[in-house]
This record gives sequence, C-alpha cells and structure tokens, in this order.
Amino acid sequence: MLVVTGGGTGGHLYPGLAAARALIAAGQPVTYVGALGGLEERVLPESGLPYRIIPAGKLSREALRPAEGVKVVRGLLAAQQVVRELEPRAVLSMGGYAGFPVAFVAALLGIPVVIHEQNAKLGLANRILARWARRVALATPITLPPNLAAKAQVVGYPVREEKLPQAEARLALGLDPQRPTLLVLGGSQGSKELNEQLPHRLYPLLDEWQVLHQCGVRWEAALKPLQRPHYHLRGYLDSVLAWSAADLAITRGGAGTMSEAAYHRVPVLGVPLPKSLDGGAQWANVGFYAKQGAARRLESWNDFEAELRALLDPSTREQIRDRLGRLSPAGAARRLAQMVLEAA
Repeated sequence: MLVVTGGGTGGHLYPGLAAARALIAAGQPVTYVGALGGLEERVLPESGLPYRIIPAGKLSREALRPAEGVKVVRGLLAAQQVVRELEPRAVLSMGGYAGFPVAFVAALLGIPVVIHEQNAKLGLANRILARWARRVALATPITLPPNLAAKAQVVGYPVREEKLPQAEARLALGLDPQRPTLLVLGGSQGSKELNEQLPHRLYPLLDEWQVLHQCGVRWEAALKPLQRPHYHLRGYLDSVLAWSAADLAITRGGAGTMSEAAYHRVPVLGVPLPKSLDGGAQWANVGFYAKQGAARRLESWNDFEAELRALLDPSTREQIRDRLGRLSPAGAARRLAQMVLEAA
C-alpha cells in the first residue's frame, strides 16, 4: 500500500491525483488522503480512488492562529490513526497544509516519505518535511542547501496529459472555431484582480479575437453584465478544453497553471499574486519561465498594454511556444511515481 496526500487547492490536489494514477498504472495499490474542507472533498468521491478525509490546520508563515492550531493537532491525531491502519510502504506528500499531517506522522514512524514541491521555492510545509524526507521531487530547478540537494531531483509538475485539436476544443466550449482565442485564467477559483482589471482592457481586441475568461463560480453571476459578443465569462472551465482552445493566456502564476501552459505550449502573460500573500511563490514561478524566454511577467498594470502588444505579435508567440516545448512537464507523473517506488 502506498499513500498519496495533499490538497486544499487544485494546485496540490490535481498533480497528486496524476501521481496516484501513475502508481496504480504501475500495479501499486494507492489510497489518497485529503483534508476536510479542501477541494478534495468534492473531487475524491468522483475520482474512483480509495480515499480518506482528515482534519488539517493551515500552517502560517507568521504565527499559528489558535483555531488553526486545534485543527493541526486534530489532523496529526487523525493522521496517526490512518497511517497505523493503512501501514503504507511509503508516503508521497504534495505539500501544503493538507499534505502535512500524514507525511509528518509517517516520517516519525520511520516510513519513507517523498515530497513534491510544485513551486519555484519550497513552501512552508515542505520546508518542515524536507529534513525527514527520503527524496525531494521538484517541478523546477531550485537552489537548495547541500543536504537537501543531495536527495532532490527535478521531475516536473504532473498535469493531465491530454490535448484536443484547437477547433474541436473551441466548439466544445461554444466558441467560434476559427477565431483566435485569448484565455483568462485566475486559478480554479478565479481571481478578483483579473476580473476587475481585464474585461475593459480586452474589449478592443474583440474585432479579431475572442476571450474565454474563467472568473470563478462565486463571481460568475455578478460579472455576467460584462459579457460581450466574443467575450465569454465562465465560472469554471475544464482545463484540457480551455488550454487546447487557446492561442495565448493571461493568468495568475500558480505552478499548475504555468506547467499546463508549458504542456500545451500556450504563451502566457503571468500576473502573480503579491509576494505578501503567498510568500513570493507565484512571483518565482512566473519568473522562472520568464528567464527562460517562455513567458512574460506583468510587473505593473501600467505596463499591460505594452506586454499584451508583444504577445499579439505572432513571431513572439512562436518563439515562446518553442521555449515552452523545451520545458514541457510531459512524463512528470511517471517520473514522480518511479521516485516513490525507489524510496519504498
């Protein structure tokens, strides 16, 4: 038995599901452990995987809030029960607060732990777990201290390795199959900032382009009046359909978003969260791709028109697509599964 754990948001959950399925394809029994209140509560029952849901408190970079502290303790106690019951040969943690309890308990019990870091810098949970982890899997190269670098390997970020013909994807989304398409993606829950800043800035493109804007389910009704012919607002989009349909994208800087852009070779203008909100993870993610010439990063909304003009140039997009092809995470789930099997 192997355990894969992590969730809370799609950025931790979906690569974990991809890795779990790769382990199952290799003939291994797998149970997925997620967190109460996370996205996995909805997704795991539909996944077909054996799963458990346990409490988990959010780890803070500054101070532990009392209510979260109680959840952390409850999560560790529940994790202890799950680990003793399942007796896993190894645990793969995808990081984040939801991936912490089971991995921490397993490490204390001497069970091999592999951690996967999706971002271009170690998150808080993985910084804590890294000292006990048998192996450290990375989505992108990260400078690590020697003791961690010795057990680290870049495997990429597991994504759904599915693509559709562009016209077919556009038709499935109710779009014009022949019109060039700009995708706006603020993560699985949408982005308030992108919702507020982009529609009016993108209306001038609609004579030639169409815009597919995932605004988040919670904001969909309020934003419907902003729709125009060829400006389509959706609460939630299937990622394979959305990326397959797109010629370029304006997105947040989540690790999953950037990796999906690389897999589908869609040029991105990244608008990362402020460093104060996520410790600089999204800023680092977009920066990694930008340094490779595989994305552009918006430093200020004052620069938006210039950055967009650059991406509207077909030759610029072709150069970025070429660089993205070299960074594609294809095969990442298989590589991560192999690392877990070697550690078990």
